[in-house]
Amino acid sequence: MVTLVGIVELARFQFAMTTIFHFFFVPMSIGLGLVVSVMETMYVFKKDKIYKDMAQFWGKIFLLSFAVGVATGLIQEFQFGMNWSRYSRYVGDIFGSLLAIEALVAFFAESTFIGLWSFTWDRFKPGLHVLLIWIVTIASGLSSLWILAANSFMQNPIGYAIDNHQGRAELTSFGALITNKQLWVQFPHVIVGTFVTAGFLVAGMSAFKLLKLKKNDLQIPFFRKSINIALVIGLIGVVGALITGDRHAFDLQSMQPMKYAAMEGVDETITSSERKDKAQPWSLISVTNPDTHKVIAKIEIPYVLSILGNHSLTGGNTTGTNELEKEFQKKYGKTHSDIKNYYVPENTLFYAFRVMAVGGGGLMMLGVVALWMNRKKSKLILTQRWFLWILGITTFIPFVINTAGWLVTELGRYPWVVYGLMPISDAVSPNVSVASLLISNIIYFLTFAAIGGIMIWLSRRVLHSGPSAEQEEDDAVESRDPYEHLIEGSEA
Repeated sequence: MVTLVGIVELARFQFAMTTIFHFFFVPMSIGLGLVVSVMETMYVFKKDKIYKDMAQFWGKIFLLSFAVGVATGLIQEFQFGMNWSRYSRYVGDIFGSLLAIEALVAFFAESTFIGLWSFTWDRFKPGLHVLLIWIVTIASGLSSLWILAANSFMQNPIGYAIDNHQGRAELTSFGALITNKQLWVQFPHVIVGTFVTAGFLVAGMSAFKLLKLKKNDLQIPFFRKSINIALVIGLIGVVGALITGDRHAFDLQSMQPMKYAAMEGVDETITSSERKDKAQPWSLISVTNPDTHKVIAKIEIPYVLSILGNHSLTGGNTTGTNELEKEFQKKYGKTHSDIKNYYVPENTLFYAFRVMAVGGGGLMMLGVVALWMNRKKSKLILTQRWFLWILGITTFIPFVINTAGWLVTELGRYPWVVYGLMPISDAVSPNVSVASLLISNIIYFLTFAAIGGIMIWLSRRVLHSGPSAEQEEDDAVESRDPYEHLIEGSEA
């Protein structure tokens, strides 16, 4: 029994490690694709070469993130087959079609057109060349759609039937999979999150570069324009994330009530009609005892949970985790007697959710201030170096927010790997051992550390080189004799 617990926990740790590291680069590459697409589109319409230089420069960071995202995705697929073979067999009939479409359509389109875009700057007209990067960006978004369709089935299984003879779920309606309510609250939220990630990444890296540049350096306009374009995209993403996140949280009340109650720190049911103010208070701070699953300390703000959860100043009810535990024991106890309880990690979900909310609000305020300080006729952003440092540090904030979001998504499904159908303990491969998991965890960790270190080093190198490298390359292309290859051929 001790060995089994060790295997499950080690397999879960490996899944968390590979997923989180992979998800560092997925929103980064999708969002950077959009940023680069916008920059090149501005070059096409404005005919200003600085926008071409921007697309080429930030395109290098985009290509790095794309390559690392592919590499980490392969590792994630490998650990699925190695550690979660029972799970793979159980949902293979459903996931097979989704992952096949993602690989054969979306990913191949990304890979093909990203190559064409990278090597045809001097071969295609600008109006045609910009279409290539837009195809890559759209294909990247569609790729995430199919992956999230699979994840949405894990959160809200639909369009399936259980084959008791084979002991697995079988697809009965592909249409139900792609119209899953969970998918269409999760997918928009993830996509606008990519805007936030790339927008503040580019703005933050530009701020770091401005700190290094001397007064009147010719690169200053380049990075100031980069900040403006990136922050507009980032702010659009923040607003979109707040809207889609609100919708997502609202729907969780019916789809995954235990997750919602933990996110809001509600251990005992709140019935607004029984309260004097007829409203639900919102917990700013909450601490839950992990053994008794009771809130032992909290600071509440009146009315706010009614506004957030009921979209009204008063009214609404929130079922507490303790009452939900009793309901789930009655609902699943007979078929899943091995599950001790259905509590999720309350404290982790509570604070991870607030990291997302507070982080998003903070980025919004910072982005608005940065755009005002960086307006065309002002040099305020250049003189206030302390603010450039703050803006530079925000390079890393979206990655923290994204990680918090995935912790809420995945830990909030506990103890299920497929919500209401398959417990985590039933999904682990029967032939893995503690030793093999320990070794693979160490190898993966070292691999990820190496990949991450190389990614940071190469990105810093690109940033240090600046846009001058693109200008020198373009000058070399323009000065090259178009008949040079004919002359060389005749001499041969």
